[in-house]
Amino acid sequence: MAVLNGAITSHVETARLKPSELARQLIQHLGPTLVALVAGVRDRKLPHKWAHADGPRPRDAALARLQVAHRCWILLATAESEDVARSWFIGANPRLGEESPAVAIREGRYPEVIAAAVAFVDGSGGN
Repeated sequence: MAVLNGAITSHVETARLKPSELARQLIQHLGPTLVALVAGVRDRKLPHKWAHADGPRPRDAALARLQVAHRCWILLATAESEDVARSWFIGANPRLGEESPAVAIREGRYPEVIAAAVAFVDGSGGN
């Protein structure tokens, strides 16, 4: 039940963020290269532009990917640690066909990624 509450809390926290703040937080924790990968953009500088309040806004598809990444980040970093959360994003994951969660998010596999994050925090695997 605590994991479900964490998933709901991460959704609420993420939904309340402006896109610029969302990008800023993800850059701070994951770095611009990983944020660009998750968002599905080639320009590693673009996430920094999104992070400025007066900068461009991510396209809807990229924003959706960033929101899923942030939800997973909050869930994992809160339950585990920031180092564990970052490692989870870049490591091969058996629940995702041995792809990294970052790549799975880029591919739009949101339900699978969120389920893998919840399973990891719950202790039932997913890393």
